[in-house]
Order: sequence, then C-alpha cells, then structure tokens
Amino acid sequence: MQIWTGLGNPGPTYAMHRHNIGFMVCDAIAEIHGFGPVQKKFSGWVQEGRIGGEKIILLKPATFMNKSGQAVGEAMRFYKLDIEALTVFHDELDLAPFKVKVRRGGGLAGHNGLRSINQHLGPDFRRVRIGIGHPGHKDRVTGHVLGNYAKSEMDDLANMLGAMGAEAEWLAKNDDVRFMNDIALRMQE
Repeated sequence: MQIWTGLGNPGPTYAMHRHNIGFMVCDAIAEIHGFGPVQKKFSGWVQEGRIGGEKIILLKPATFMNKSGQAVGEAMRFYKLDIEALTVFHDELDLAPFKVKVRRGGGLAGHNGLRSINQHLGPDFRRVRIGIGHPGHKDRVTGHVLGNYAKSEMDDLANMLGAMGAEAEWLAKNDDVRFMNDIALRMQE
C-alpha cells in the first residue's frame, strides 16, 4: 500500500492556484483510474483505488498547506507505513512550468507544506515536483504561487495532469525515471 498526498489549500477560492497543483494531480489520478468515492478521514479527503497491482490511498489534507504534515502523519500512523510508502505531489518554483521531476528526500525550498511533513515524518519521502516557474523577482513569488493559472496555460495544465494520471502506473511501480520520461514525451506531442 502507498499513500500519495497532493498538497494544496481547501476551498473553492484556492482551487485553481498554482499552489494547489497537488490537489489537481490527485483528482486527475482518481478520475483516470476510477478510484472510489471521497471519504473524510485523517484531517483530509481520501480516495482509495488500485493502479496496476498496487493499492493507492490518495490524500488531500484539509488542514491548509502549513499543517499538511498533521494529516499525512495521521494516515501514515493509521496504516503503519514506513516513509518509503509516501509520495507527495507539490508545486516547485525552481522548475519550468509543467516540468515534472521526482526525487526522494532533499531540501524544502521554502515550501511550507513540505516543511510541515518534514516536521512530522522526516525528510526522506518521495516528492513529485511540479514546475510552476519563478516570476523573476522574490517580491512577486507570493502572488505567483497563490495566483490562478492563466487562461493561456489551461491546455498545458490539462495535458500535464492527463499525462501524470496516464503514467501513474510507473510511479506505483517505483520506476520514477520511466514516469518522468513518459510524461515528458506526452507533453511534447
């Protein structure tokens, strides 16, 4: 069993913010793979399903970004899972828009959701970093991260979410390189 957590903020106000890309990925995966209904658990929303031979729990914390670790920690303790079973989908300023990179462990890059999970569970979880690009100046970062995707970005956003959902089986099999490569190939089409 694996827990895949998408980071974001709850509520319709935040739904299309770049900071909510983790929630969007969870929704895309659930839809593409026919996951079960949403249940309220672990201070968040949970959907269960299978990808390939793996049971996957999708978790969207309802705690707001800064306390994401609370929900993730609850779920990990309930299922008695090791950190290797956790994957976190999050926005990444230092990647070009719609680029997807996977790594285990690493720094927090000023991301409050990652910081919260690190405080609860340590740094060694797998991260799926989803590029949102840097606005150019540090004074514009907050507005960029907490801003909605532009209309001109919607096609690329939909293509990336579809590619991530379609290639999720490689992530479930822990073939991170194939997952990244196949998404990149789909994005070039």
